Amino acid sequence: SPLFFGDSMHTFCKNMKKILVTGSNGQLGSELQSLAFAFSGFEFIFTDRSQLSFEKPETISEFLDANAPDFIINCAAYTAVDKAESEPELADLINHTAVEALAKWSFLHHAKLIHISTDYVFDGTSASPLKEDDATDPQNAYGKTKLRGEYAALKENPESIIIRTSWVYSEFGNNFVKTMLRLMKERDSLNVVEDQIGSPTYAKDLAQAILDIISKNKWTGGIYNFSNEGEISWFDFALAIKEIAKLNCEVNGIPSSQFPTPAKRPAYSLLDKSKITQTFGVVVPDY
Repeated sequence: SPLFFGDSMHTFCKNMKKILVTGSNGQLGSELQSLAFAFSGFEFIFTDRSQLSFEKPETISEFLDANAPDFIINCAAYTAVDKAESEPELADLINHTAVEALAKWSFLHHAKLIHISTDYVFDGTSASPLKEDDATDPQNAYGKTKLRGEYAALKENPESIIIRTSWVYSEFGNNFVKTMLRLMKERDSLNVVEDQIGSPTYAKDLAQAILDIISKNKWTGGIYNFSNEGEISWFDFALAIKEIAKLNCEVNGIPSSQFPTPAKRPAYSLLDKSKITQTFGVVVPDY
């Protein structure tokens, strides 16, 4: 059965608004769990793939019927960007078809859906911070499936909130920060791509913003951007990690052409956050 936050309080909480969090063992889901104590006015239901499988979208409505959430925060996703090139059908099942099922149920049952998307829906060639209504043109299978998920969510439930984010890291799971810390301790020198530009997203900041939006009871559906403020490259990010951790590894910047990957990465992922701050008043810290 799903993990009810404060399960012993379940009877007491039965009249509270329920927030269902999918993908609760990922970076964002884990940060939402860590913040749930501060939002005692809600009952949280945290699920992972063993309880709610996005590989079986036909089972989603039955699960939602049984748990009847008032809010759904969809953190579940197929995020293996390179692997998606060889598994596009599975990526689409999780990032698109399952999202469509969530949106259909939320519309029919008057629930609020927040779905997490990505900067990879853009082509990465912009020279200025990307806005929500800029043209999309994903350059890899992962980005294409995430964009189809966005379309499905808004088609099936126009009041869905979609939050596009980028460069996510946290104390949980696998991410760039943890990889850099490990490699910098193992090696004397390290090469990091310097021609891909964006801004990191600390998952706890995003989790806080999501819960603040729900708490304010001011719902405005649509697409929003959220990452931390500031503009850096992966190379700059690595240098900042090295400095904060006081490590001695030599870090060298290299062009993307020297680090080929199965999936093409966007060269520019900086997101304009003015819409989410103006609409919901959320705080966006600097990276």
